Amino acid sequence: MSPSPEAIRTTVESYIKFVGSGTVDEILSLFAEGATVEDPVGTDVRSTEAALREFYGIIEPLKQETELLTLRIAGDTAAFHFRVLTDFGDNQFELSPIDVMTFDEDAKITSMRAVWSGEDMTTL
Repeated sequence: MSPSPEAIRTTVESYIKFVGSGTVDEILSLFAEGATVEDPVGTDVRSTEAALREFYGIIEPLKQETELLTLRIAGDTAAFHFRVLTDFGDNQFELSPIDVMTFDEDAKITSMRAVWSGEDMTTL
C-alpha cells in the first residue's frame, strides 16, 4: 500500500530541512531499514546504515540553506527539485539537484537517487 501524498510531502520537506540544518540522525530517521542512496546517479549505491551515516555525516557540519523548488508525487514515488546553498569560508556554492525517492507504507524513504553533476554546481 502506498503512503498518502501528504505523508510523502512531509517526509520530503523534512529531508530538505534536515539536509540544510539537521543532524545525521535526523536525516537517517527518514529512511527505512535497507534503504539505498545513489547520489549522484552513476556513483556507488550506498545500502548500509554505516554507508548512509558516512555520506550524510559529510554535510552535517556545513553551513547550508535549502529550498524546495518543485515537488511531484505519484503513487509511492516523489521527484523534486531543490536548491542547496553552501558556505565555504568566503565562497558560497549553489547546487540544485533533482531527487527521485520511493517510500514504504509508512512514508519512510526506501530509495533516493539524486540527478546532478559537477557542471550543476555554481559559485556565487
